[in-house]
Amino acid sequence: MIANYADHSANERTFLAWVRTAISVVGFGLAVERLGTTASGPVTGIALMGSGAAVIVIAYWRMRRVRKRIADGAVMDDDSTLADGALVALIVALFGMLASFALHVTPA
Repeated sequence: MIANYADHSANERTFLAWVRTAISVVGFGLAVERLGTTASGPVTGIALMGSGAAVIVIAYWRMRRVRKRIADGAVMDDDSTLADGALVALIVALFGMLASFALHVTPA
């Protein structure tokens, strides 16, 4: 049996949840590119796809860091890290871009 199996499993599940979120962001970026008007340009779609890629990279970095801390057996505090803040900021930016797209596409 793997030492600290429950902790490692929880870490992997958290990483996979972030990957699912990133896939949704990239999928929405592709939809924006398809459904967007020519006046908006490709910037919003590209930004969404880039945000999805950034979420995956930051989530992977966070997972590796937590995995190392679990393996070391260190007592971990419950403080948020820089990676957690960056992931939350990217998701907030996603909702901002979503609102911008919705306002732009809504017929006047």
